[in-house]
Amino acid sequence: MNKYVWISLSALLIFTISYLVVSFKNIETPEYRVIKKLEDVEIRLYPKMIVAKTSLSGKSFDNQGNNGFRTIANYIFGGNEKNEKIAMTAPVVMNMGDTASMYFVMPKAYDKSALPKPNSENVKIVEEGAKTLAVIAYGGYSNDEKIEKYRKKLEQILAENKIKTKGAYLYMGYNAPWDFINRRNEVAVEVE
Repeated sequence: MNKYVWISLSALLIFTISYLVVSFKNIETPEYRVIKKLEDVEIRLYPKMIVAKTSLSGKSFDNQGNNGFRTIANYIFGGNEKNEKIAMTAPVVMNMGDTASMYFVMPKAYDKSALPKPNSENVKIVEEGAKTLAVIAYGGYSNDEKIEKYRKKLEQILAENKIKTKGAYLYMGYNAPWDFINRRNEVAVEVE
């Protein structure tokens, strides 16, 4: 290939990557208020949210993450009674409890009654109540080992500060798979 073809292909690749990074960075995230900081942990107050949720057969991120993601992604990419595409939001949340589940927060523009009915019986539209979460963040790609490492760190910091938890730990992922830098992951748990 000649020099001009390489330059054109390189420019196109850079443009495409830049577009994907910028477009994913501008997606909607839930609003929350930080009410306290403890070392690497933020205590955040989240409002109620409407979510598209699916149950998982296990709490392993490595084994269940892709299945849960695909099930809900199908709903927002048009797998619903209106064939309507719904904007992607972040984070994708995985409940790591005994009854594991995954959910996407629906855009704020929708209330529960305005969302189209899912085609899949495995997707439910539900309201998550307002919550106070303790959250610890980390970068890079996630796996069960990393999630467990930060879950233990979060648990230790909360115990040292005599903060009681309730419910299962959550994993929250904010990035598309093609985001190689500035990845944001969080482990969270509801606190009293």
